[in-house]
Amino acid sequence: MIYVVEQSDSAPPRAWFAYDDDDFARKVAASDPLSAAEIYDEVTPRELLALVDHLPDASGRAAYPSICAVGDEHGLDTLLYRADYLLGRGVCRREPVSERDAQAAALAARGGRCLIYWSDRDAIGAFEGADSRLAGESNWPVRRALYGQLVALEVLADDN
Repeated sequence: MIYVVEQSDSAPPRAWFAYDDDDFARKVAASDPLSAAEIYDEVTPRELLALVDHLPDASGRAAYPSICAVGDEHGLDTLLYRADYLLGRGVCRREPVSERDAQAAALAARGGRCLIYWSDRDAIGAFEGADSRLAGESNWPVRRALYGQLVALEVLADDN
């Protein structure tokens, strides 16, 4: 499971979980102003042209010269990555972008502080002191929110 603790200046910390990367992506997109494809997408120049009902022919080249130029230079089936919070609005690039990094950037863009633990082991370790961001009295509400989520999912026993 994946665990998230969001903290803002105006509200108590909020902890939530996702079963896996797909569930995490759905939950991030559900509460984000950008669409899922704007947060993270993998697409080829051929697929981009198909989305707008064009082929890489003269008509497609006239209407979408940039897409066709990328296809000409790198191949129409070259995978392009889009991650608006990391790369800028509408930017696609050939260098891989991690979907987890894109989702984390979407959460970070909301402001406040966001802690993500990618496994039960990481979340338990953080609660037990492995994450200095949860240390100290001032971070007790954040640590308690994570604890509440771990107990609710029966990852930890509520022995208080």
